[in-house]
Amino acid sequence: MNRAGLVPFPRLDHGIASLRAVAKYGPFAGPVHANARAGVTSPAIVDELGTLSYVELERYSNAVVRGWAKDGIGAGSVMGVMARNHRGLVLTMLAAAKAGVRLVMMNTGFAPPQLADVSVREQIGSFVYDEEFSEVAAALAPEVTRYLALSQSPNPDATPLEDVRTGNSMDSVPAPASQGGFVLLTSGTTGTPKGAPREHTSPLASAQFLDRVPLRRDQTMIMAAPIFHGTGLSQFALALALRNTVVMHRKFDPENTMQLVAQYRADSLVLVPTMLQRIVDLPADTLSSYDTSSLRIVFASGSAISPELCRRTAAAFGPVLHNLYGSTEVAVATVATPEDLERAPGTAGRPPVTCRVELFDSDGNPVRGAGAVGRIFVASGLSFSGYTDGRDKERIDGMLSTGDVGHFDADGLLFVDGRDDDMIVSGGENVYPLEVENLLAEHPDIIEAAVLGDSDPEFGQRLKAFVVPTPSSPRDADAIRSYVKDHLARYKVPRDIVFIDELPRNATGKVLRRVLGELE
Repeated sequence: MNRAGLVPFPRLDHGIASLRAVAKYGPFAGPVHANARAGVTSPAIVDELGTLSYVELERYSNAVVRGWAKDGIGAGSVMGVMARNHRGLVLTMLAAAKAGVRLVMMNTGFAPPQLADVSVREQIGSFVYDEEFSEVAAALAPEVTRYLALSQSPNPDATPLEDVRTGNSMDSVPAPASQGGFVLLTSGTTGTPKGAPREHTSPLASAQFLDRVPLRRDQTMIMAAPIFHGTGLSQFALALALRNTVVMHRKFDPENTMQLVAQYRADSLVLVPTMLQRIVDLPADTLSSYDTSSLRIVFASGSAISPELCRRTAAAFGPVLHNLYGSTEVAVATVATPEDLERAPGTAGRPPVTCRVELFDSDGNPVRGAGAVGRIFVASGLSFSGYTDGRDKERIDGMLSTGDVGHFDADGLLFVDGRDDDMIVSGGENVYPLEVENLLAEHPDIIEAAVLGDSDPEFGQRLKAFVVPTPSSPRDADAIRSYVKDHLARYKVPRDIVFIDELPRNATGKVLRRVLGELE
C-alpha cells in the first residue's frame, strides 16, 4: 500500500484524514471525500459527457443525498441501479454510500422477469436506471420510486438525477446512521442471480490487489469492464483511492478502447476476457495504428483466459497482462502476473497477501501434490458472509468454495481446470471442457469455442463443441476432431462439432451454456 501511494508517507495527516473519511462514508465514497477535501485538482472521471473533478463528484453526490432524503430515502433503504459506465452510475454509488443506502448492482443484460424477481427478493424500494432500460424497468412494482441516471428526453415515470440534486446544498452531509454497502449479483447463467452483499470492508483489503498488480497514485485508468461487476467495481474503487483519472464509455468497442488508451496515455486498462479477445482480434494494422506504449497494466478478470489469449496479449502489448481469479462470493483468490503468464500461459497465478487457497476432494479431504486435481476453496478478507436469501456456498475449515476444480503445478501456480458441475463423465473418464476449449482456441481456423456434455447411449456422455470459425475457415468438422485427437486422449474428442456465428454471453462476457444446450 505504501509503494502504491495509499499510505502517504511522510504526510501522515493526509492518511489519517483518508481513514476518517472511509470510516464516515465507507471505502467507496470515503476516498472521494478525502481527495476533494485535500484539493486534488486532477479529473476523477472522464465519460462521454466530459470531465468531472473529485470536488464535483463530492459536491454533486451530496446534493443527490439531500434530494433523496426528501423522498424518504436514507439509511436502511434498499435501491437498485441498472446503468452503464458513466457519471450517473458513479453519482448514484457515491450518494448511496453517503446516505447509508444498500445498493443492488443490477446486470445491464437482465430481462424484465430477472429484474422483477431480484427486486422482490432484495426488497428494492427505489430504482435508478438509464433511459435505454425503460422497458426492463417497467417490470418493477408500481410502488418502486424511479430515477433516471441518464436520459435524453422527458420521462413521466422517473425523475432525472440532475433534477434530484438541483437546488440542494452541496456541502458535506452527515455520516449515515448505518452503512449501506453494495450487493453484487452472481452471473445467473444457471438461473435467477443470487445476491452477494459487500459490507463495509477494511481499507487494508486493497493490499490483495496491490500485492500483485502495480497500480500507482495519480495514474490514468481506462475502465472497459462494467462497474456493476466485481471486476469493475473493485478496480474503480481502488482507482479513486489512488486519485486516478478513470476514463469510461457506456458501451465497449475494441477499437474505441485502443483510441482511448492512446488519447489519454493510459497506464492501466481494466476489462473482462471476452473484451480482451475482441481487442487482439482487431486487424494487425488497426491495432498498430494506436500508440499503446503507455500501458503498464492490462487487468482482466471474470472468466478463464486461455493460454492462446495470454500469448497474443503479450505479443500485442508486451508483458502487461494481470489475470485475477476469483468469484462474486470469494472476491480475490489468486492473481497471475506477466511473469507467471510468460512461464505458464493460462495460469491463475498465486494467492496474494491475506489470501489462502487450498484444494479438497469430494469428501472434504485435502488434496496435495503437483498436478493433483481438487475443488478450489479460498479464504479472503473480502469473501462474502452468505447470500441475501440466507443460503451460502460450501465452507471447509473457514474457506469458501469457488465452485471450480483445479490443480497446482510444481512451482505453486494454480490452474483452473473447470467448473465442478461442468465435469463430464464419458466412458467412465472425467473430462473438464475447459481443457478442450483452450486447445480449440489455439486452432488457426477457430476464434473461440465452448464445449458441453451431450447424452450418449454407449458412453453416458460425449462432448459437443460449439465453434466460432474464422471467416476463412473451411468448417471441416473432421479436421477439427483429428486436431483434438492429435493432442488429447480419445475420450476428449468431441463427437459433434457445431459451427455458430458467436457464443451467447451475458453482459460480463460469460458464456451462457444453458442457451447453447437448448440450441437444436
